[in-house]
Amino acid sequence: MKILTIIGARPQFVKAAVLSRIIAKDDSVTELLVHTGQHYDSNMSDVFFEEMQIPKPNYQLKIKSKYHGEMTALMMIEIEKIAMEEKPDWIMVYGDTNSTLAGALVASKLHIKLAHVEAGLRSFNNLMPEEINRIVTDRLSDILFCPTDSAVKNLQMEGYQNLRDKKIVKTGDVMLDASMFYADKVKKGVDGVTEGFVLCTIHRPVNTDDQQHLSIILSGLNEIGKEKKVFFPVHPRTRGKIEEMDSEYVTTYPNIIFADPISYFEMIWCLQNCSFVITDSGGLQKEAYFFKKMCLTLRDETEWVELVEYGYNFLSSINQEEIIEKAGKITETNKGFDEFLYGDGHTGQFILDNLKNYS
Repeated sequence: MKILTIIGARPQFVKAAVLSRIIAKDDSVTELLVHTGQHYDSNMSDVFFEEMQIPKPNYQLKIKSKYHGEMTALMMIEIEKIAMEEKPDWIMVYGDTNSTLAGALVASKLHIKLAHVEAGLRSFNNLMPEEINRIVTDRLSDILFCPTDSAVKNLQMEGYQNLRDKKIVKTGDVMLDASMFYADKVKKGVDGVTEGFVLCTIHRPVNTDDQQHLSIILSGLNEIGKEKKVFFPVHPRTRGKIEEMDSEYVTTYPNIIFADPISYFEMIWCLQNCSFVITDSGGLQKEAYFFKKMCLTLRDETEWVELVEYGYNFLSSINQEEIIEKAGKITETNKGFDEFLYGDGHTGQFILDNLKNYS
């Protein structure tokens, strides 16, 4: 069996690495990795792949950030060429990026079976490009690997159980596998921070492109930082938006530690040692849970609804008083983290077994 795996961002490499390590031990399966280059990262050198124990991509497309339509179209052109040459049995995609959508469309056009890891997730916000990518990819997939009960229920509500050409499988979350694997490999901390800080990441355009929203968020973070310093590794695009708004932002917000982007290992160290997390990221909400940390999500909705239902994640609109209030509630909350919301850490093997036994 030959699998063509499409990935375009560093988190997807981490997820794909879970299966890649398992596939490498199985003589009956061959995997080819295609890196679209959607999220170009200068830190993804040979050292990165060696440290992360991730196979180097077989194909590097180097399609960097562009408008959604152009980016997706260019990816499709190149992925189609590779698929026609390699003739894989499966195309496998992860998550909700444009790389995922491009891989799904190529698989559909070339009549190659498609596997979607992280299928069934819904934010129910069609203004998010990720939501459209998820919905289309799910509809085109032959096997839908759902990380949670809620993801399965979403597909059932959309009628997928009535589609004979679709197979829904609840798997657990591959990011839990990855977090467990890499947690013991973290050897050092992050310069400028010590235990007890608040870890923050903000990157979504709805929060960074609107200067009023960005100002409210930073003011709220600065107020929270009076109790515990807020460590904020800033994406270059977000930093540019902050600088446009306030060139003296470091002085304006003295309780925020603004830093350059950090590596995956450094992020794990931060999750191990922070007090709690503030983010608008989807993946970091889960990773906070994996490392038994509460999370404040600066969004009106989340794909990971079980974290909210079980009280591990608080949502907040972009309102300074609400942000501060919710952060205060988090510091007063003592949760056990006893539920197995995302599987047992053996999702990768379960996914591969299901692919091999697909009928």
